[in-house]
Amino acid sequence: MARYLKIIIIFAVALFVSEVLETISYAQESVPPVPIPTLKRRIAVFDFQDKTDYGQANVGEGMADMLTTELVKSGKYIVIERQQIEKVMKEQQLGMTGAVTSQTAAQVGKMLGVELAVFGAVTEFGQKKSETGGALKKKHFGIGLSKTSARVAIDVRIVDTETGQILAADNVVGEQKKTGLSLETYDVSFKDKNKFDKTLVGKATRKAIEQIIAKIDAQLANKPWQGKIIKVSDRTLYINGGSNIGLLVGNVLQVYKPGEELIDPDTGLSLGSEEKKIGEVQIYDVQDKYSKAMVRSGAGFERGDIVKP
Repeated sequence: MARYLKIIIIFAVALFVSEVLETISYAQESVPPVPIPTLKRRIAVFDFQDKTDYGQANVGEGMADMLTTELVKSGKYIVIERQQIEKVMKEQQLGMTGAVTSQTAAQVGKMLGVELAVFGAVTEFGQKKSETGGALKKKHFGIGLSKTSARVAIDVRIVDTETGQILAADNVVGEQKKTGLSLETYDVSFKDKNKFDKTLVGKATRKAIEQIIAKIDAQLANKPWQGKIIKVSDRTLYINGGSNIGLLVGNVLQVYKPGEELIDPDTGLSLGSEEKKIGEVQIYDVQDKYSKAMVRSGAGFERGDIVKP
């Protein structure tokens, strides 16, 4: 009996020492907490539907390209490439009827791991002479005196991919006027950015794009960044964000376990889910698109758990 008791005591001591050594090892690897910078957000921009009668260029696709470029240049966003969006839509047989819907945008965006999806339709695109007083004209060359004006209008929708809810729906309008003798081609090529930006319609388009970006900024200002655990290996957690979004070695993240999804019985939309905090982790290695984190507190971490600053 004494012999068995001795074995049990030795085993318990060995286990205790092992835990202590492991704790010391992780403590040595840890670094002082580093404040989390403003993290880039993931967003998908769908081609806008072209409802104009311009007919000389793919206006909807050109608008989406301009918006994508400006979002990337701002340094605040990671924008999913069009090829990835088209691939998912084709695989899921979505959008085959033409126009993108809020349900389609949310479904594709969620599969691509983005927070917001932006889609809509270009309803006006062109220019006119003020003395004619008519609607925008489908002409390709004009000369005149007095005022020439360009007008671009876009019906834009911004969708939360997690819930499928439309966060913003608005009609943005960009206008640009020119006074004096005018001789200007109305043919537009989105491929020649510098040439397009110098035209009246190009300047009007940029004003409309700037309004859309302001609306996107406003929506994400009230929606804190969150990521997910993509893999758990021993005490190392892999996070789906790295230097591409701005995470740094030393950043501390809170980990939450997602609960049951709450569905509105009337609309069928997701209202989110209850979350339970289960611990805290710290980034110790940052790669381009993912990071490695060590456990500071808590347990039971799994793939799919949510991480927040």
